[in-house]
Amino acid sequence: MSLHAVRSWLPQPGAAVWRWLLALAMLALLVLSLAPSSIASALPTTGWDKGNHALGFVVLGLLGRWAWPGRTAIVLTALLAYGGLIELLQSFTPDRVAEAADLLADWVGLLLGAGLAYLLNKNFSGEST
Repeated sequence: MSLHAVRSWLPQPGAAVWRWLLALAMLALLVLSLAPSSIASALPTTGWDKGNHALGFVVLGLLGRWAWPGRTAIVLTALLAYGGLIELLQSFTPDRVAEAADLLADWVGLLLGAGLAYLLNKNFSGEST
């Protein structure tokens, strides 16, 4: 299947569906981040805490860029603040720990996700990368 065929059924960046998917992903990430370790240990993992953070925020960065195209800096800053909120909330849970390194992994994930969205947009629009 060509990229142009895929693009024909994907919603345009800025469509409401991307905002809904971003909200769902943010909710899922919040639940996973605050779940007791007994539940979290039964869930899929990359095997590395920082990898889990980065992967989750890759998804948020990609969806954020598609939800609000042209507002990447604002969206990524807001999503990083969301990562900070998660870390703060984790500090109040009995078996989770807030770490600055987790926030760094979140930031790396956001940049990778936004970069991936940029590359996909260029490929879907037929521009060369």
